[in-house]
Amino acid sequence: MDGMSGPYPIRGPVSLPEAELLWRFSRSSGPGGQHVNTSDSQVELRFDLAKTEALPEVWKRRALERLAGRLVDGVVTVRSSEHRSQWRNRETAAVRLAALLAEATAPPPKPRRPTRIPRGINERRLREKKQRSDTKRGRQGRDWG
Repeated sequence: MDGMSGPYPIRGPVSLPEAELLWRFSRSSGPGGQHVNTSDSQVELRFDLAKTEALPEVWKRRALERLAGRLVDGVVTVRSSEHRSQWRNRETAAVRLAALLAEATAPPPKPRRPTRIPRGINERRLREKKQRSDTKRGRQGRDWG
């Protein structure tokens, strides 16, 4: 199975460890004529997130937490069957897994610091409100009787 386009980067220098990827192939459903009935073009890629040594500990903890709903015994699974060739499905599955791990290991966003409204803007707003209220009060026909 040579010709794989090689290490799939997750983020920075860290990439998917080829040795820890478990591939499984099966017959794919969908179009493809008689060929599809005989070739195992669907790809299932498994990666043991709980036992891997390839990811930094912080990333691993973060990923286990965020992907908790997708994991089965600490193993994350990605399937690909959109292409008719097994090789292209392998590529797609590996890229998808790398993207999934990149998203799951990303650092949390920095907390938002609330901005203060400048005093001048607030005073102008209150002044305009007062002016508007005076205008409306002037329209009330109390003194026109």
